[in-house]
Amino acid sequence: MRTVPHATDRTWSSSDDQQTRQVASETELVTGQADGPLAGVKVVDLTTTFMGPYCTLMMARMGADVLKVEAPGGDILRYVGDGRNPAMGPIFLNSNHGKRSIALDLKRGEGREVLLRLVAGSDVFVTNMRPDALWRLGLGYADIDTANPRCVYCTLPGFGSRGPYRDYAAYDDVIQAVSGIAAVQGGSDAPSYVRTPIADKTVGLMGMGTILAALYQREQTGRGQAVEVPMFESMTAFSLLEQQGGHVFDPPTGPVGYSRTASPYRRPYRTADGYLGVVIYTDRQWLSFFDLIGRPELATEPRFRTITERTENIDELYQLIEAELPARSTEDWAADFEALGIPAVPVQGVAELFHDEHLRAVDFFEQIDHPSEGRLTLARLPMSFSTNPQPQQRPAPGWASTVRRCCGSSDTRPRT
Repeated sequence: MRTVPHATDRTWSSSDDQQTRQVASETELVTGQADGPLAGVKVVDLTTTFMGPYCTLMMARMGADVLKVEAPGGDILRYVGDGRNPAMGPIFLNSNHGKRSIALDLKRGEGREVLLRLVAGSDVFVTNMRPDALWRLGLGYADIDTANPRCVYCTLPGFGSRGPYRDYAAYDDVIQAVSGIAAVQGGSDAPSYVRTPIADKTVGLMGMGTILAALYQREQTGRGQAVEVPMFESMTAFSLLEQQGGHVFDPPTGPVGYSRTASPYRRPYRTADGYLGVVIYTDRQWLSFFDLIGRPELATEPRFRTITERTENIDELYQLIEAELPARSTEDWAADFEALGIPAVPVQGVAELFHDEHLRAVDFFEQIDHPSEGRLTLARLPMSFSTNPQPQQRPAPGWASTVRRCCGSSDTRPRT
C-alpha cells in the first residue's frame, strides 16, 4: 500500500459580494492533480448519495478535476455510518475522495451566480436533481448552455424526461423494484433487493461513459450538449440483456427469463469446511466434472449433451453439484477444479478482502492521510492505463473546509 499525502485546497470565502466575485472568477479550478487520462477535464458535480458521486469519483480517479457542490447542510452521505468526526461518514469518504467541495445555497441568487461562473470554466456539469427542481433553480440546459456552450450537461434522473414518470422521486430500491430486478432477484419467492445499491452504481458508470462519449463528440463539433441517463430505462436495459428471453421476438416465442440465473440451486455450494463458488459451463467443463465425480455416463444423457439441453435442465445439474461438494474440503475441490480449467473460488466475506493475496499483489488498496480523519484505506482505480501512472488521490473534502468556502448562504451550520 502506498501512502498519498493530502493536497491542500485553496481557501475560498465570500462574506461579501466582492469576495463572491473572486470565488466565481476562479474558473481554472487548479488542483495540482495532473495525472491520468482525464487530466485537464473540469467537472462541476451537483450530485448526492451514491449514483452521481460514484460517476464523478471514477472520473476523479482517472485524473479529472471534480468540484463537488454541496448544499449548506452538506451531502446527506456525510451523516451515514460511524465516523471519527461529525459530517465525515465512511461512505462519504469512500465516494468523494479525489474531489474538492464548495457549499452553495442555490435558492439564493448569489449562490446560483457562483455556480454558473464555475460552469463557465468547466467541461462537464453533472447532476441527479429532478428536472422540475433544476428548472425552478434556473439551472436547466439552456441556462448552462448560455454560460458555456462547450459544457457537457449530464442529468441522472430516476425516470426519463419524456415519460409520465419524469417527476417521480427515485432511489436505488425504487429502481430495483420498477425495473424487474427485485422480481428476478426474488425468483419464485417474494421480490427482494440486491444487497448493494446496484442501480445507483451501475447507472453512475453508464453516466460516466455517456459523458465521455459527449466529450469525444465535442472534439469534433466544438460544442457541448445535454445528455440524460435515466435510472429506470438504464436498469431495464441492463436487466433485459439476458432476461428478455422469448420476448426478443415479435410475437414472443416463449416466456421472459434466463433459466440458469433463475435456478434456485444457483448459489455458492457448501463443502466439508466452507463454501465454494463454481461455474461449470462449457461442454468440456461438464465432461470433466462428470469424470471427476465418477459419473461419466451422464455425458451421454440426451438432456445434458449440449448447452441448450443443459440450460433447460439446469436445476438437475446444480442439484448434482450441491450433492457432491459436501464430501470434500474447499481446498481439495478448488485444486481439482483448477486443474480441470473450471472456475472455482472460496467464498470470501467483505472483511477478508483486505487480506486477499491477489489484491495485495496488485496494490489494490492505498492509504491516504486525511487532515481531520487520520489514516484511511481506500480502493484504488481498478482499471489501469499503460501510458498513465495511477493518479495520486487527495482524500475527500472535510466539512469544516467546505463551510469556509461556502457561498451564497446565510446558514452554514452542519446538520446533526
